[in-house]
Amino acid sequence: MKIWVDADACPVAVREILYRAARRTEVLLTLVANQWLKTPPSPWIRAIQVPAGFDEADKRIAAEAAAGDLVITADIPLAAAVIANGAQVLDPRGEPLDAGNIGERVTMRNLMDTLRSGGVDTGGPPAYSTADAKAFADRLDRLLARRPAR
Repeated sequence: MKIWVDADACPVAVREILYRAARRTEVLLTLVANQWLKTPPSPWIRAIQVPAGFDEADKRIAAEAAAGDLVITADIPLAAAVIANGAQVLDPRGEPLDAGNIGERVTMRNLMDTLRSGGVDTGGPPAYSTADAKAFADRLDRLLARRPAR
């Protein structure tokens, strides 16, 4: 298992949780972003800077993530792509996305995009909270505990 992070919009609290988890479990953590990211020194943590451009980080993660890997993202199209390739997905609020719920999420995302395009103010997600970080950490720990032995 490798962990891939859509890091352009990933909350700092999630990155900190992931850094600790990668060191503790010795699972390779790769953050992908179109900007330079400072990461703590560790053989288990790396950052990849992709060229600036729409969805460049998503394209890189979709191309690299394999069956059994874990992808951290709130991006629904990216989640759908990596789920189709057999990867697991966890959003930054700790909600797993899988073959059973991604179709509904894609439909809702497309509906909201259509409404926004028509001028409807759909608001945005609530601010990221301590409870969100805890939910993410708890779910991540459960996923890592279930991974096959090395």
